[in-house]
Amino acid sequence: MSSLRQRKYRQWFLAADVDGDGTLTRRDATLMSERFISARGAAPDSPTAQRLNDLMDGLWIQVIAPMDRDGDGTVDLDETVAGFEAALADRANSAKQIKAIADHYFELADANGDGTIDFAEFRDIFGVGGRASEEDCAKVFHRLDRDGNGSISHEEYHQAVEEFFFGDDPDAPGNDLFGKLAA
Repeated sequence: MSSLRQRKYRQWFLAADVDGDGTLTRRDATLMSERFISARGAAPDSPTAQRLNDLMDGLWIQVIAPMDRDGDGTVDLDETVAGFEAALADRANSAKQIKAIADHYFELADANGDGTIDFAEFRDIFGVGGRASEEDCAKVFHRLDRDGNGSISHEEYHQAVEEFFFGDDPDAPGNDLFGKLAA
């Protein structure tokens, strides 16, 4: 696996480790959901909050928890990188898995359900998830909005996710999808 992909998986891990304890647990998924709910200004018992909680719980169950190779209930950075490496080794099969992850995040971001992600929606989810400033969110958003129409389509988003998880092009717009990559 390339060093660029290792850096991207590390960045994903850092964004997912909400409590900053160096491991991913179901608590991180809960905390991320709470951040998304707060960013949306939704009441904790609202349908929006329930949907976000369900989506984050699904992400934990389907994506993160299976990376726990030692069965201790936590996923560390090494397990995350190894989990992505194993899951993405078979490009044809892993494309289906990545599509499921991309659909999850797209649904999280598309607050109004119109099938696109506008800047406010992107900032609310990816600014919170990637711990990015509004300025950094704007830079990434404009790179991902490849047709320049002011929103990220489902296709543009899937292309960015593909670049993030599979790509080795250091200049690909999708590289910063989960926050600015550290050198």
